[in-house]
Formats: sequence, C-alpha cells, structure tokens
Amino acid sequence: MSPAQDGAEVALAVQFACLLEVSAAKPGNVSPTAAFPDASYEDFLASALAIGPAFAVAGERPLGATIRGAVEATARWVASNTNLGLVLLLAPLARAARRPGAAPLRAKLAATLAETTPADAADVYAAIRLAAPAGLGRAPEQDVSAPPTVPLRAAMALAADRDAIAREYASDFQTTFECAAPALARARGDGLGWRDATLETYLTLLAAAPDTHIARKLGFAAAAAVQDQAGAVVAAGGVRSAAGRRAIAALDQALRDPGHTRNPGATADLTAAAILVVLLQGGWRSQAEADRGRA
Repeated sequence: MSPAQDGAEVALAVQFACLLEVSAAKPGNVSPTAAFPDASYEDFLASALAIGPAFAVAGERPLGATIRGAVEATARWVASNTNLGLVLLLAPLARAARRPGAAPLRAKLAATLAETTPADAADVYAAIRLAAPAGLGRAPEQDVSAPPTVPLRAAMALAADRDAIAREYASDFQTTFECAAPALARARGDGLGWRDATLETYLTLLAAAPDTHIARKLGFAAAAAVQDQAGAVVAAGGVRSAAGRRAIAALDQALRDPGHTRNPGATADLTAAAILVVLLQGGWRSQAEADRGRA
C-alpha cells in the first residue's frame, strides 16, 4: 500500500534520487571522478537541487507543467542537458506518490499516466525543445517541433519502439517496477551500499536491453555491442568480485569518447527512477533500520 505523501518529502526524495544516481561511478556517465566536456559532476548536483521547487507542487500542478517547470529551473543553473530524461521519468512517479488513497505506487502511476492531456504533451514538448537533447532527430508523427494533438501518454507511445523513457510511459513503467527497482532492493538487502547498489542496478539494466540513447546516436548495433559488454561485466561478478571490478573499469574506458556518444544515458535515467521508487516505498528507512539491527 502507498498512502499519499507530503509534497516536500516527495521533492526531497526526487532530489536525493538524482544525487545518489550521479554519485555512483557508472561506466560512461558523469560521476564525482568523471565529467563530460559540457557537463560536470557539479552541474548535475546543481540540477538536482534546482528541480526541487517544481517537484514540491507536483501533486497540485499538471504533469506537463511540473516537467516544464523543472527543466526551466535547470536551465537557469546549467547550460547543457543534464536531466531531461530524469525529469521525464521522475515527474509521473512524484505525482503518483501525491495521489490520495492507499493503492500501490504503480497503480497510482498508471492512473496518473492515463489522465494525461494534450496540454501536458505541449508542456513536455516545450521542455524537450529547451533541453535540446543530442541526437533527437524528427518523428513521423507528433514531432516535438509542432503542437501535439494527442495526450502525453499517447505521444510517448508513438516513440516506445525507439526510446526507453517513452516505453516506460506506454507500459506503466514496466522496466522500472519489474526489473530496476527489484534489482536495487535486492542489492540493498544484500548489504551493498547505495553507490554499489546503484551501480549494480545500472549494469543489470544495461545488460538487459540496448541503451536507446546510444542507439539514437550510433545505431542499434552499437547499442547492442554495449549491452553485450555489460553482460560480460555482470557475468564476471560486477561490483561483487575483483574480476567484476576490473571489468567495470574496462567498460568505463571503452565508453569514454570526446563526444560521449557511447554514454548509456537512458540506462542512467532508468536507474534514477528505480532509486526514487525504492525511496518512496520506504527503502531508505527500512535499510537504516536493518543496519541498526545489525549493529
């Protein structure tokens, strides 16, 4: 069961999810020890804090307005796209957490997505144009350059075959709830710290499906090759073995290039969504209580 949560607490969970995600040294992504030419770790920290006010009122404002407000707030602090995918995934979860009643979080999420409107889509389109994600291209239907004529969920469904975030909208966050969040909860239950648990979740996702951010930039074959590499890292033990740690470092090196075209950005966004789900479902408190019990 998932009773309605306070707006300030939901916003804090959203910010914390962003901070935990970027603080884990995920191969090919920004972390405390790795930056992109146009985005630093500090840019991601500023972005995480900037979106707080928009998310604090996610229960009172339409979904599209929350997304647009968060992206606009980010743009006042950083010059590059640091969190569009994060905001697109976290906003429906935050709005769902604010819904009254004791239904499970995923049921509330499904209701949130089902009630989206063309106005939500228009706000999200504006946010996408402002963030200007790399490799976006043009769509044959409901392209973001033109006013949308369908609700946000329907617009996302049109891109579900080529974009992992759109696929979540079309499937009631299937990957988040059925793969990512359970992987994170298992890792935390096994005693892994948040950074290692986050990294393990990321690797699990990357090994499970081609990253659509890479596919958009370099094509499906390149994304599938990275998926295979991630699978080899998981098979080597990932964060739980010395061989796995060496494989993680080698994968990180392989994914680094000046244009960060091999950055598994969609996988990182899904990882953050999993963190938020676990936090909203009491994962921080339950693990803290378990840690105290072992002390």
